[in-house]
Amino acid sequence: MKNLLTSLACGFLLLSASAQQMMTPEMLLQVGKINTAGFTKDGKSVIYSVKTYSVAQSKSTKKYFLQPLAGGSPTELKDIEGLLPDDRISKDGKHSIHSQEVKIKKVYGSDFYPALTKSDVMIYDDLNFRHWDTWEDGAFGHVFLYSLSGGKVTDSLDLMPNEAYDCPQKPFGGEEDYIWNPDGKEVLYVTKKKEGKAYATSTNTDIYSYNIESKKTVNLTAGMEGYDTKPAFSPTGTLAWLSMKTDGYESDKNDIYVMNGAEKLNLTKGWDGTVDDFKWSKDGKKIYFTAAVDGVVQLLVVNNPATPKEVVSVKQITTGDFDIHTLVGDAGNMLLVERTDMNHAAELYSLDPANGSMKQLSHINDELYKTLHLPKVEKRFVTATDGQKMLVWVILPPDFDATKKYPTLLYCQGGPQSPLTQFYSFRWNFQLMASKGYIVVAPNRRGMPGHGVKWNEQISRDYGGQNMKDYLIAIDEVSKEPYVDKDRRGCVGASYGGYSVYFLAGIHEKRFKTFIAHDGIFDWRSMYGTTEEIWFVNQDLGGAYWDKENVAAQKSYNEFNPVNYVTKWNTPMLIIQGGKDYRVPIEQGLGAFQALQLRGIKSKLIYFPNENHWVLKDQNALVWQNEFYKWLDETLK
Repeated sequence: MKNLLTSLACGFLLLSASAQQMMTPEMLLQVGKINTAGFTKDGKSVIYSVKTYSVAQSKSTKKYFLQPLAGGSPTELKDIEGLLPDDRISKDGKHSIHSQEVKIKKVYGSDFYPALTKSDVMIYDDLNFRHWDTWEDGAFGHVFLYSLSGGKVTDSLDLMPNEAYDCPQKPFGGEEDYIWNPDGKEVLYVTKKKEGKAYATSTNTDIYSYNIESKKTVNLTAGMEGYDTKPAFSPTGTLAWLSMKTDGYESDKNDIYVMNGAEKLNLTKGWDGTVDDFKWSKDGKKIYFTAAVDGVVQLLVVNNPATPKEVVSVKQITTGDFDIHTLVGDAGNMLLVERTDMNHAAELYSLDPANGSMKQLSHINDELYKTLHLPKVEKRFVTATDGQKMLVWVILPPDFDATKKYPTLLYCQGGPQSPLTQFYSFRWNFQLMASKGYIVVAPNRRGMPGHGVKWNEQISRDYGGQNMKDYLIAIDEVSKEPYVDKDRRGCVGASYGGYSVYFLAGIHEKRFKTFIAHDGIFDWRSMYGTTEEIWFVNQDLGGAYWDKENVAAQKSYNEFNPVNYVTKWNTPMLIIQGGKDYRVPIEQGLGAFQALQLRGIKSKLIYFPNENHWVLKDQNALVWQNEFYKWLDETLK
């Protein structure tokens, strides 16, 4: 393996030495990944880190840089200690807040039988026994309040004593889940105060406030039954947060609420979209937020009304074929954002909120991209089978020649209710696919944010319906172009995209010559019995498979179940499965592979025992890419 990696590294160096090459899996692995840490204490600069991977050394490195907001070159930092504001410490410096794991429940054999210290067993009597990629061990993240004197801890207090609830929220919550109020007298934290089956079937998180002086805890979002997250105070002390209305619906419309006195005011109620993230303006008079809009992620703004008579309105600030990947914050005279497109990884930009104009501040990957031929990205609109217009991204190979014929891939997005925009993926990378000589067709089918709430919600309980028609009409329409080789078309996708691959394999009527499914749902009955977030399958399928009176659920488990179409499978398929994927567990990929093998259909299984729903390890990612394109080379000849 070491010799192979060394050879790959040498190959990359040789390619880099020549101008205008094509993107390769090895190059993609070495693209610099930015992560913005925030503004410095003086507000004059921003600090960001850059992670790079060395194939030759088989390791990643991370470096920090200080970028002046006024412009100029960044300075590499050996240490960032003390440069960033510490939002974990209260305004008066007397307290700090942190989260740590606290053992609450018995799970292991030795918990129940202390003398059996060498036992290797876990015992459960309720649901939520595992989540995402981790088994429940009986420990829960709790917020602790620490008393400080001279910068040293003198005392600590668990704000969630004896509670079997998590803060930060698992699996993806962070320090944004617990914050100080402006005067440092209250701690706000997000948690879902439910256990077992109630936890597994509900998305109802709430925001709680603990008062240091009274030692009382109040539920600030009592009566709000959906998903309440990301509390943040304005510079003038107004609380804002994100909220979904419906319990059990994780992809419901996400709105910005503010606490206007005792009233909870929904600022984005009348806006036909769903919010990704937000930041207060420096003057506290408005809120900037990001959201999918017509196939891209843009920056918008909504005013925070000073009086009841002031009209609340949403305005879009940016336009263009790019994504505002991250909204860092308001620097006073500019906003700071990270931006991507299908040809470029995230870079840091300053943005003028008055007109949306942007200036690139970081230049992490400029030198690499100077050596590359870049694909052409086209935005098209296709009339769907129900007469509605659907946006379709078409990515053409570098040096595209319309007089030639190209193999073509239908890309099926996951989620299912996640946007297909100008993102830059380090796995499902359209730049790399096109550079390998494939045309990529990526439809914004039903179920994707950015085209109105109705479009987004349509997919629920209709997994194999209009959405599949959207996929097929997209590939059919683009295939009318003379440069699409209709004898060399493939279909690829992960998660819901993997489900789409399995489902389309039974109904595609010889459109495709090959399929690739990564962590896709193969059998809804098995999925319902083994996935961990029951609220998801309850919402999207309509309920349990044993509920024979539930028409929507029975349609999902029968008409929309890929396992029921296996007898119609007749096309080669590559299956990729993560061993620690508890969202779409291992039996989904294994069941599909076994069916293919027993039916004598060309197939291959790529199994990552220690990866979850994604592939996170660098060398595993390189294997993933090489196997992905090896399969396409074999089956789309």
